[in-house]
Amino acid sequence: MPVILAPMTGVTDRPFRTLVKRFGAGLTVTEMIASEAMIRETRQSLQKAAWDPSEDPVSMQLAGCDPDRMAEAAKLNEGMGAAIIDINMGCPVKKVVNGHAGSALMREPELAARLIAATVKAVKVPVTLKMRMGWDHASLNAPELARVAEDLGIQLITIHGRTRCQLYSGTADWAFVRSVKDAVKVPVIVNGDICSIADAETALDQSGADGVMIGRGAYGKPWLIAQVMAALTGRPVPGDPSLVQQHALVREHYAAMLDLYGTVIGVNLARKHLGWYTKGLHDSGQFRNAVNQLADPAQVTAMIDRFYDEQMQLEAIAA
Repeated sequence: MPVILAPMTGVTDRPFRTLVKRFGAGLTVTEMIASEAMIRETRQSLQKAAWDPSEDPVSMQLAGCDPDRMAEAAKLNEGMGAAIIDINMGCPVKKVVNGHAGSALMREPELAARLIAATVKAVKVPVTLKMRMGWDHASLNAPELARVAEDLGIQLITIHGRTRCQLYSGTADWAFVRSVKDAVKVPVIVNGDICSIADAETALDQSGADGVMIGRGAYGKPWLIAQVMAALTGRPVPGDPSLVQQHALVREHYAAMLDLYGTVIGVNLARKHLGWYTKGLHDSGQFRNAVNQLADPAQVTAMIDRFYDEQMQLEAIAA
């Protein structure tokens, strides 16, 4: 049963994907890479495309609106070791949509078809597609676009159960995904609002999908995907890591981000992860407010150590 880590810009970078893979994920997908930036080999695009051997096989996600440029970027990524090329037709962010990429392509099915055809033709590795239900509730065209994509050689389709106009508001409509599943023979993956084992089971039941993709549910919980995989395959579900293990994990993740991005960018980008890891723990709000003011990695690390030491003391008293 496939349980896939969703591509999330600014979140699913190499340090995070490596941790998720270590706990046990069937597949990880890179952050969305703009095809134009990939061709220019910008520093940021190369950073996003970098992957750890432990991730193999890795899926690299591309976004774009020019079929020829998408094909060229797909070839480049294949050359860098991508086992799968994933086409983004689901991103709802205004900057991407205004560039006629991401979910904007669901409003232009003819262009979408040309882009899919060019990408599939350009590479020997499998090409997959991620999209939404449609642009809005008046144009729920995912089943029709899925049929076209299948005919053009797409080998797996992921559906986020929202329209572009919903962005991330409301709740994901897992039941709608069944209409896509019924329209094609290739595997269909359900995505959106899957934050627990129960969510995954319900999403599969309502959608009839072949697997699940987990995005925001994995924030601060790189172990969640392994737990869901175990539950869906009838294996014993591993518990959450202990506080000692979580402390070590946070330290490791923080160091890996500094190593990848450098001090200034690394400290800034890591703040959201520190917030997600500590959410729900005693005085976590106070910790987040304080740590977000710090620019010195050594001070941040010392604060992480103090915070987890206090959590372990509280746990010992409670026991």
